[in-house]
Amino acid sequence: MIRRFLQDTLESKLGRGKALVLMGARQVGKTTLVRSVAAHRNDVLWLNGDEIDVQALFENVSAARLKAILGKNSTLVLDEAQRIRDVGLKLKLITDQCPDVQLIATGSSSFDLANQVNEPLTGRKLEYVLYPLSFGELAAHHGLIEEKRLLRHRLVHGSYPDVVNHAGEEKEVLRQLSDSYLYKDVLMWDHIKKSDKLVKLMQALAFQVGSQVSYPELGQICGLDYKTVEKYILLLEQAYVLFRLGSFSRNLRNELKASRKIYFIDNGIRNAVIADFRPMEIRSDAGALWENYLVSERRKKLQYAGIWANSWFWRTQQQQEIDYIEEENGQISAWEFKWNPSAAPRQPRSFVEAYPGSVFSVIHRDNFDEFLL
Repeated sequence: MIRRFLQDTLESKLGRGKALVLMGARQVGKTTLVRSVAAHRNDVLWLNGDEIDVQALFENVSAARLKAILGKNSTLVLDEAQRIRDVGLKLKLITDQCPDVQLIATGSSSFDLANQVNEPLTGRKLEYVLYPLSFGELAAHHGLIEEKRLLRHRLVHGSYPDVVNHAGEEKEVLRQLSDSYLYKDVLMWDHIKKSDKLVKLMQALAFQVGSQVSYPELGQICGLDYKTVEKYILLLEQAYVLFRLGSFSRNLRNELKASRKIYFIDNGIRNAVIADFRPMEIRSDAGALWENYLVSERRKKLQYAGIWANSWFWRTQQQQEIDYIEEENGQISAWEFKWNPSAAPRQPRSFVEAYPGSVFSVIHRDNFDEFLL
């Protein structure tokens, strides 16, 4: 089994009087991770919020009833907690009335779970997000050399655990994954009726990976108004399907100030949306896949390592551009992503003059491990 970086983090937080809330898309391995974390704890009660009888168990639950449910168990795991009505209040009741019980809750949507637990559990919880397998996790498991050899495969098929563990069945696994949570769960969350429009929006976003997106333009493509496009993108972000990257603007008049790019958290899902699993060698979108992979994997690295850094892309009205920028402790670092190792782009002079002391690097397929480890 591939060890997840979050396992050490979660284990170190056990028994500190805080509820542990683990979120992430379906099938990223949340339940498997929690089982590993709780493996050495005695008296663990597992409840699955997807089950009707468990949902009924928490209806109008009292402190006395709750203590009877827990019995002598010292750990309560509530899987798919977002299915429990008013789950935040129920979790607060557990932490208040049973302070010696370690509570671990998982959920497949920040839209449902985080919005319900943030206020009731203020100061009582530690929240984490689990993503599909990261390059670092895979390199630690397979070895760096072997994982680098699989780079082209990851760029096309992504890194969901089931995809990684079922070689030769990647297309079928990705089809089921995309059908199960991209369309069914997202549609259910907000009772979206225009499912065909959502599919068109996902496809439009897939084709525009690495490019600036315009909500009005996307609306015209999909037959939706600007506000609906914005709402759907927010839902997809809260469902851990994609994420937004804003533009960096601070010193220059001609910097784009309100622009954005949208990336998929997993390359395999991006390719499943447009049903394109051609190998990297014959793809016209290799550069876009490379950029999506690097930005997404960097995001995983920062979050798992507990590194607090702001991130953007940079572009001017004159089309000068830098793919990715981070600022950590006042230090600005800029990266250009090139699939071809022989490419040698230079940092735009206007950026150097506006942000003296910034560091510029080029990431290509021969040195990308330095960026992600």
